[in-house]
Amino acid sequence: MASGFGLDGGRGRCFHFWQEFNKCYASADLPQQCLDQRDDYLECLHHTKEFARITRIKTEELKQAEKRQVEQIKAKKDALTAAKSNMPKLNIIDDKTEVKA
Repeated sequence: MASGFGLDGGRGRCFHFWQEFNKCYASADLPQQCLDQRDDYLECLHHTKEFARITRIKTEELKQAEKRQVEQIKAKKDALTAAKSNMPKLNIIDDKTEVKA
């Protein structure tokens, strides 16, 4: 790929970025003037920023999924606690009334 030829023999996917970087580097007084073009070319080759962004997104999705799971467990626990409350003892749910003679 660094040769300028792609997999099918045509131009590589990063050839345009290389041309921009090369043109800037040839006309620049200082190499530091072409840092943006260099970064674009290196990103095209290695995808480091893209992979870092994907990692951040996945990490956030996992955090949110874990948070939802904890909330669901808490809701189930609260429902179970409510189901085991003193309501049956008050004869409200079972409708058991004692008949005193």
